[in-house]
Amino acid sequence: MLKTAERFKAEIIRRLDEVTDGQDEAIHQAAVIFADVIERGGIIRAFGSGHSHANALEICGRAGGYIQTKIVREPALGIYEMLDGVGDQFWLKLDVRPEDCLVLISNSGRNPLPVELAMHAQETGIPVIAVTAREVSAAGTSRSKSGKRLFECADVVLDNKSSFGDAALEVEGIPTKVGGTSLYTGCLLLDCVVMESLDILLERGVVPPLYMSANVDGGPEFNQRLLDQFKDRLAEY
Repeated sequence: MLKTAERFKAEIIRRLDEVTDGQDEAIHQAAVIFADVIERGGIIRAFGSGHSHANALEICGRAGGYIQTKIVREPALGIYEMLDGVGDQFWLKLDVRPEDCLVLISNSGRNPLPVELAMHAQETGIPVIAVTAREVSAAGTSRSKSGKRLFECADVVLDNKSSFGDAALEVEGIPTKVGGTSLYTGCLLLDCVVMESLDILLERGVVPPLYMSANVDGGPEFNQRLLDQFKDRLAEY
């Protein structure tokens, strides 16, 4: 048996142990942004094209997380993320307001869609938190007409420290690497931001509005009372 699963588990655990190293300040800055958004009644909007969507899901609408969160749902599901102008047009459809923030997740950080969203948000004074593979992105070239990569147009950068192409393991007999890591490290970084922002809010005397599990008795009713306060911002359609 090749034990690829055991190697992958060990690799993920190693990366989780190391991903926050040197990022305390970035995590804190992102946590302050989250706390400010929650306190002023805004919405944490999160977008990840392709598989990065999974990182966005981690902090939006989940048990123990903030009520004031919403996934940015791009209707083409990232098919056109490499084309200039798609982000410019998509931005016109988004309900992102000054009291909000925008979390953008892109491993390479090179494609126009997230870069254009970040640039528009910054132009309108909306804080941008990027989750990206900083070293990989810095070594690559932008596909955006702006020439920028995501880490160059964000207020705070969280480095998921993933490898080029994301997959981390070589397996004899397979011509490409296997085992993506960015899902795990990106989720940990974002969850750390949420957890630290809770402490900040409590220090300010603010009780954060959080989802209770819908599978706990009383959970749906508890959640609905909070959701009703933000119905105009959180409606799906």
